[in-house]
Amino acid sequence: MAVLETQELTYVYSQGSPFEKTAVDSVSLKIDEGAIIGVMGHTGSGKSTLIQQFNGLLRPTSGKILLDGVDIWADRKKIRDVRFRVGLVFQYPEYQIFEETVYKDIAFGPKNMGLDSVEIKRRVLETAHDIGIPEELLERSPFELSGGQKRRVAIAGVMAMNPEILILDEPTAGLDPAGRDKIIGFIKEYHRKKGNTVLIVSHSMEDIAGFADKILVMNKSRLFCYDDTEKVFSRAEEISRIGLDIPQITKIFIELKKNGIDFGKDVYTLDYAEKLLIKKLGERSRENC
Repeated sequence: MAVLETQELTYVYSQGSPFEKTAVDSVSLKIDEGAIIGVMGHTGSGKSTLIQQFNGLLRPTSGKILLDGVDIWADRKKIRDVRFRVGLVFQYPEYQIFEETVYKDIAFGPKNMGLDSVEIKRRVLETAHDIGIPEELLERSPFELSGGQKRRVAIAGVMAMNPEILILDEPTAGLDPAGRDKIIGFIKEYHRKKGNTVLIVSHSMEDIAGFADKILVMNKSRLFCYDDTEKVFSRAEEISRIGLDIPQITKIFIELKKNGIDFGKDVYTLDYAEKLLIKKLGERSRENC
């Protein structure tokens, strides 16, 4: 069942002025409840404008956004409730930290939802634990933390609202490989535990290839493709041509195919590549016996 649906969604910046620009052009799609979706596109493709409409931060120029089948703009007075249900974590969210303590920063969203202090505390402690923030850090100033810890605090603030849909815009941007792996690991565990719908925006397929159910690719303001991860990777060369970086392992197997070694499958994770190679070596071994 689709938890989120767009119908001919269009957004135009500076409409009617000399600077008019269509950032999202007639996008129609359905996002299933409980799915993990990778959202990709080169800089300026429209992906950030698209997701900012999902939670009502931007109002469409035309078209509709349906949350559980209801147009989110049908009643403007309820748009604040939509933002609690569709949580959005911006790129470099650590720059939006402002409270005196880590606890207060994580509690900010739940407090604005009108929850009582007992429920707020439960959510803060649970979310901090789930995203790897030790309890002893909760009473410290978030500005004393490392860059990676600050980012986790900012993400935790949105997770603590327990949104039906969690959207993260480039959650690993600027982090080293170890930091990226930690953030991705926490997001995967959050999804496993909560079962909520998760959308992760990224420039690189490397980050999301191994766990996204579907991948949505934007190109020049339009929906280039939206399909199961395996089917999207069957178009790896097309995707590479529009300026996206496909996983290194996929590039290797494309080159192998060009040189006559065709595995007959679209490879986009190291684990899957390992299984195919072991299988191929086993077949060669039997042939030589």
